[in-house]
Amino acid sequence: MRRLRSRVPTHDEPGALLSIGAIGRRARLAPSAIRYYEAAGLIPPPSRVGVKRAYDSTVFEAIALIKLAQDAGFTLADVRALLAGFDDRTPASARWRVMATKKLADVTQRIERAQRMKLLLERLVQCRCETLAECVRSKADALRRAI
Repeated sequence: MRRLRSRVPTHDEPGALLSIGAIGRRARLAPSAIRYYEAAGLIPPPSRVGVKRAYDSTVFEAIALIKLAQDAGFTLADVRALLAGFDDRTPASARWRVMATKKLADVTQRIERAQRMKLLLERLVQCRCETLAECVRSKADALRRAI
């Protein structure tokens, strides 16, 4: 006797639940990433059709929020803080303001460091030293004097 399987739709039907594969294709995410977001509490837990996950279309809002935050340089831990690290009555604008202000300070520091690195690399491109010891002589002397 053949077992009948419950089907998780892969296309839009009014009120349809979508399979993890359909969500992944539309969101351009691997199913493992979707499962990870679910386990991390970043997307709502899905319904089940048999043993398969079945998502409603609201999962796209959660995924869009994750992608927006990642595009702005936030980590998944930051996304978790954005979702759960504030009082439930805190509006999105206030949450973003707090999170973005901290991230802007970090990004500014990274840019400053990158600019210093760029200047050093440009100097190294012009290096005329014969040995590596010659290149670091002034830094090595400064370290010796610090003792």
